Amino acid sequence: MTPTESLWPRLAELPLVVESCEYERLSTTLAHDFERVTTQVRLAGAGVEGIGEDVSVHVEDGTSLHELQLQLPLTGEWTLASFCDRLAPLALFPAPPEWPAARSYRRWAFESAALDLALRQAGRALHELLGLEPRPVRFVNSLGLGEEPSIEPVRRRIERSPGVRFKLDAEASWSPQLVDTVAATGMVDTIDFKGHYGMEVRDPAALAALYERVLAAFPEALLEDPHDLPELAPVLRAHADRVSYDAPVTDAAALDATPLPARIVNVKPSRIGSLEALFELYARCAREQRPMYGGGMGELGVGRGQIELLAALFHPDAPNDVAPSAYNEDDPAGELPTSPLAPRPDASGFRWVG
Repeated sequence: MTPTESLWPRLAELPLVVESCEYERLSTTLAHDFERVTTQVRLAGAGVEGIGEDVSVHVEDGTSLHELQLQLPLTGEWTLASFCDRLAPLALFPAPPEWPAARSYRRWAFESAALDLALRQAGRALHELLGLEPRPVRFVNSLGLGEEPSIEPVRRRIERSPGVRFKLDAEASWSPQLVDTVAATGMVDTIDFKGHYGMEVRDPAALAALYERVLAAFPEALLEDPHDLPELAPVLRAHADRVSYDAPVTDAAALDATPLPARIVNVKPSRIGSLEALFELYARCAREQRPMYGGGMGELGVGRGQIELLAALFHPDAPNDVAPSAYNEDDPAGELPTSPLAPRPDASGFRWVG
């Protein structure tokens, strides 16, 4: 059972020695030959290193950490809490990023690396220090159905992992036939409308028709980030028990500001940015009995394992959007890992083995 009080105090006073910081470029090719790029942050001290992953820059544009080789005043002796306090006011971008959320993504890279390092220096594993037992992680594969929407991305994954379930990005261009075909698989747990990403609604009538089709075809699926539009409010209120929120949830206080009650919450650690804020969100959701599931941001390295580990500790049985990174490839090769993932916490640190 998830604790109803924040577990941050169990970590805050961990001693931390930082002697150096280095950056490692990661990349892979996704759909339509899109090269996804992230940066691993490597903090070293006392003969060990801690790793986090920055997902704030999708393509190299001069602002990624491995391009900037950003030098920050982080060396020294700290507690984990004092390190995070030192990090908070620092400029992590050379200029304000286009998307303000990128600041949180980058902060999470450093804070997660610091947590990993502090735990490794102490010779302790995260689950051990928190007093939680990692459990098998149920996951879903999050994907869109393409610029010309088709069932094929779903079929390709089912062929390689017959039991895989999905979180699908809904588009107004989905035809009624496609909706019916996808629904017939019986493998969709979540429909993501991405209604809080600031994207323009170009055809309100087509969007309303999409909602009508989707709500009827997927009567049990979670409805993530529905659009906050007057014409949709009546139909959404009738399905309020399965509305979930992702993009608006930046901390525990944000649960009070969602258009509809945030009865179900997609917890994305990189969107929260802060370890302290993340553990308070976990605790508040537990106190108020709000179901949670985990979410990622296209991590390619250690960051994916870290969110799988958090899911194993705080919401293992939910439709977690933490599928192994191979699922993000356009046409994954060979067999894919199956859900649920067996717990694989490392013997020390904030790591998921493999």
